[in-house]
Amino acid sequence: MRDTPSKRVEARIKPDTLLLVQRAAELADVSVSEFMVAAAESAARKAMEAAYTVRLSMEDQRRFVDLLLDPPEPSPALRRAKEAHEKLIGPL
Repeated sequence: MRDTPSKRVEARIKPDTLLLVQRAAELADVSVSEFMVAAAESAARKAMEAAYTVRLSMEDQRRFVDLLLDPPEPSPALRRAKEAHEKLIGPL
């Protein structure tokens, strides 16, 4: 199995921030580059998780569960959408 080629990224960093990153990389016993890549990946994963996570209040959670357990009757628009879907794609 071949390794995926890596890409180069350039970034400007303040001297005091670089010193902090260098010290942290030393403590982690990795290169500055490895440390920065790991930190960027971690931050990216957190940002993605935050973007795709829905947080509901307790009241909204209860309402959501109530609607799942006892859904309302389909509206006329939803019925029309179902019919259009069945004509185009087939039965559900």
